[in-house]
Amino acid sequence: MILQEVILCATAPQPSASGSGSIVLHDIQTGTSLASFKQSSSAPHCTSFIETRDGQGGFILAAQQDKSILNVYNFQKDQLALKIVLPERLSCIALDNSGSFCAGGTTQGRIYLWEVASGILYNSWDAHYRHVNVLKFTHDGAALISGSDDSGVSVWSVARLVDDDAQNELPTPYCTLSDHTLPVKDIVCGLGAFPTCRVLTASLDHSVKLWDLSSQSLLTTFHFPKPISSAVWDITERLFFAASPDGSIYQVNLFRQRTEKHAGQTIEAVGGAGVSDIIRVADEDKQQHQPITALTISFTSSLLLVGTAAGLIHLYDIASHQLLRTISTHKGLSISHLATMLKPPDLVGHISLSLNLGSSADAKDVIPVHPVVPFHRTKDTKAREAHEVMMMLPVQDETPGGIPSAYDYPEAEFQRDYAFFVQPNAMGTSEASSARVAELEAEIENLREQLGKAKGINDVMWETVVQKVMTQEKQKVVVEGGSATVPREVEDQDDVERPRKKGKKTEGNK
Repeated sequence: MILQEVILCATAPQPSASGSGSIVLHDIQTGTSLASFKQSSSAPHCTSFIETRDGQGGFILAAQQDKSILNVYNFQKDQLALKIVLPERLSCIALDNSGSFCAGGTTQGRIYLWEVASGILYNSWDAHYRHVNVLKFTHDGAALISGSDDSGVSVWSVARLVDDDAQNELPTPYCTLSDHTLPVKDIVCGLGAFPTCRVLTASLDHSVKLWDLSSQSLLTTFHFPKPISSAVWDITERLFFAASPDGSIYQVNLFRQRTEKHAGQTIEAVGGAGVSDIIRVADEDKQQHQPITALTISFTSSLLLVGTAAGLIHLYDIASHQLLRTISTHKGLSISHLATMLKPPDLVGHISLSLNLGSSADAKDVIPVHPVVPFHRTKDTKAREAHEVMMMLPVQDETPGGIPSAYDYPEAEFQRDYAFFVQPNAMGTSEASSARVAELEAEIENLREQLGKAKGINDVMWETVVQKVMTQEKQKVVVEGGSATVPREVEDQDDVERPRKKGKKTEGNK
């Protein structure tokens, strides 16, 4: 089974405690710890990662909250792979989906943009007046969105930021989303290429706003009874969850079903109609009342994962809002980051058997790690002109030992695993069910045939035993009853088996 979902969480010591946190991978079904990367203490929005895919191993970046250090980990080793010294302490970081660029924000409102493979500092500029709380790339990596304590949200074109001809100019944002009145704490980018995607922004002004980047306009505003510090959006963009620092969680459905007399049932979009459309995930008396620091949704959109400042990870069923389980491994720490991902085939201690490796040390040869080099602390014109980048050329299928067998995924096996992954309690489609029924019927027919054979053998054995017992009983009756007539067959048998006695020869025989 290759499709296995895991939880990646980052922890940090609580403000009143000392020590260091870690980055841990948990099994989403059982909650057991699969791997741990220590010596890391990152604040919220200061952890980012790239999954293992396309024949390259993934990596994790964690900006330390008390120093200007960026820790780099890869999934093949549980030790620190690289420690990068930064120009200043970062308050948030972000990686694009391809792992090409890394952005970092500071408490002074400055943003840095590096190329991961070369370490070149492409740009650094004063983007906000105050603390930068969150940075997010769009799904295609074409835009960078920043949220700050100055209540502003700015959208930056990555192509403009890396343009050589614009290096001497102050970067200007593609657009500025300025409708919040208090610090912006979280940003969620919807699917789609920039600028056709939509964006959610959460703020301490008790609101979550939905923006359309193509028209640079505000679509709607959702008001909440308490400040909002975290938000997460369903992959289908049908609903989102918002959490407040005091532990309250709210669900907002963006669409609802309406019944009309002539048109029947129709689906309509829901605007910001106030708190009447907001659903609490937990009742007031059952709420944990722990500050919520992180939110995420599972791949199947069936589970809501909630990280708290007390080190607990709660897993809620989205459909019923029931608390299914709680992972309490990190008590005494604060959960600063939560995400779900597929279990890496090169994960330390859990190397996939399909890779055909002699040892875990061979994983770096079969799946080379995505290159990460130390980031430059200043803009270097010479480095930009040279622009040396380590990259992995695509390996052809006929190259022996090139592509690991973990990525040679047959279509039939993929569909079977996908059906199990999406619906663990059912095999999924009607075709799979029909095939399963036919298989069970054939097995039953085979069992019936074997049962008939076994019954025939048993009947033969029974008749043989009965005949033998009856024969012995008849012989016993003849022996014990002296006047009884000995059956002819017994007598003949006795004559045959009785040895001939030796005696004297008579005169007639001489």
